[in-house]
Amino acid sequence: MHRPFDDHVRPHPSASEPSRPSGPWLGATEPDPADVDPVVLGALLDRHGWRRRGGAAGRYTRWTPPGPATGGTSLLVPESRAFPDCEDLLGEAITALVRSAAPSAKDVLVGLTVPSDEIRWWRDIPLGGPSGTASWTVQEQLRSAARQMLLAGALAARERAGYYGARHRRAAQALLEGVLVGPAPGGRSLTAFVAVETGRALAVRLSHALQATREAIDYQRATGGTEAFDAAVRAGVSRELTEAVIALVRGSEGARIALEWSPAADVPQGCAARMEPVEFSPGDLPALRAAGARYLQDEPSVPVRITGTVVRMRRSGPRGAGTVRLRVLAGADVPHVRVALDEHAYRTAGHAHLVGLPIRVAGRLESRGGFRRLTDASGLVPVPVDEAERDRLMKSLQENLDFFEEAGEQEPDEQHPC
Repeated sequence: MHRPFDDHVRPHPSASEPSRPSGPWLGATEPDPADVDPVVLGALLDRHGWRRRGGAAGRYTRWTPPGPATGGTSLLVPESRAFPDCEDLLGEAITALVRSAAPSAKDVLVGLTVPSDEIRWWRDIPLGGPSGTASWTVQEQLRSAARQMLLAGALAARERAGYYGARHRRAAQALLEGVLVGPAPGGRSLTAFVAVETGRALAVRLSHALQATREAIDYQRATGGTEAFDAAVRAGVSRELTEAVIALVRGSEGARIALEWSPAADVPQGCAARMEPVEFSPGDLPALRAAGARYLQDEPSVPVRITGTVVRMRRSGPRGAGTVRLRVLAGADVPHVRVALDEHAYRTAGHAHLVGLPIRVAGRLESRGGFRRLTDASGLVPVPVDEAERDRLMKSLQENLDFFEEAGEQEPDEQHPC
């Protein structure tokens, strides 16, 4: 068992450590034999390296775990539910999987319990530890890179863009809440289980984006042209994805990503039934870095009209223009923005906050700094709200009496202008 990537990607469930209630995995323990399709079970066993050892033709098949030490485990899986003792055999097979010491047994159980697409990462790294183990740092690099890649896929499922910055982060992280993480033996590999019910769009978009990234790199290395990366944005490629691939490959001799669709669900439209692993090598890093820089530079600013609450105000003296920080309520999918205002608008923003009102302001959400700054601000006005919401805002003000900054003070994140 391993720790999750972060709070939004959960560890693989086990019998000794029940998983937190969340999304499609809520209440999932082990599959009910009455709900198991023997064809799906056979496909999952084959996917995870179990070996077919014959059986009675047309009636059932026998499967043994991968690896030399099987420990006497053997599963009898009926060919179909038409077999007279189908449910009994399936129940015995599930019990054997629950008790099996083979790591792949739990992966099979996850696929049976909740239909899920599986994304696998491999890194070719030298293992210097005992019994072929990797250092903590190496394993964390794999998990961090995999999480970045899932987040890039979730962002692309929301909207196509060359660079997202702070946009759509909340929605993308919410989508990752339904992802489970499998074991990473030796720090070389990792598996993510993406529930079809909630995460199929993520898996599909990531599949297309990885293939488009590989093709764009090959094109650039063959011709020197970068236009293939421009077209790849439509497939879901972004700076966030190129950064994830760089993190995966850096420090290794190469990396692969494979995606396999849940056998309990139809293959997504426009996707091959079997996706060949997409491979990247250290030689691809210059092209990936250049593409990421290109995406960062070329992504345009966005005209928006934002409604938000003032959470910070700052100016250099008692009069004149100043800067406010807004917690965004509507108008842009970012959590906070910083806005430079003239003296009149700054005073209006301060008065609105003092009486418990949010404000509405138009401008351009700048890509520079991650879409966290609103420029060309205009039309700032307070927005009426009901009494309950105003009371909540006033309570927030009373709990944050340092709301107005002294002229010489500086926010921690002022060190990195947005």
